[in-house]
Amino acid sequence: MLLLGIDPGTAITGYGLVREEESELALVTCGVIRTPAGQPLPERLRQIYAALRELIAQYRPASVAVEEIFFSNNARTAFAVGQARGVCLLAAVEAGLDVAEYTPTEVKQAITGYGRATKDQVQQMVRMLLALDDIPRPDDAADAVAIAICHHHSARFGDFSELSRAAGAPDCGVRPS
Repeated sequence: MLLLGIDPGTAITGYGLVREEESELALVTCGVIRTPAGQPLPERLRQIYAALRELIAQYRPASVAVEEIFFSNNARTAFAVGQARGVCLLAAVEAGLDVAEYTPTEVKQAITGYGRATKDQVQQMVRMLLALDDIPRPDDAADAVAIAICHHHSARFGDFSELSRAAGAPDCGVRPS
């Protein structure tokens, strides 16, 4: 199963594709979509949308995971990132893909086991989980790979939960995001 993780942003949108191969996760590719700083926001959004559509058409992932917005003190930045996030969701849905959304805390928890892990701790775990020589660069690409891994873990948990319920195991009330 090929999964696409997206870390949305107006200047830089990170993406990462991971695949499960013989019960091991492997990095297929990762990178960033950059838009020029002086360009009007609508044009930047169009470029992000077009690049994601191209990426989805080329790799044909099974599903997409997008990071939810972390609201900071700068509302203007949060709104712009929200618009970039909307473009990412639209590209995935128009391609007929299922979309999952995860908060930064959920991603950190899935990768490191600790929801308040540092960026460096998450990146080191991404490197270890995928048996990479180096951390994916730039940071936005590494974040997107972490989102894809989080989605993989969540999807596996969902599959396990469905199998357990089908086998008659008691329902403990836990549901994947």
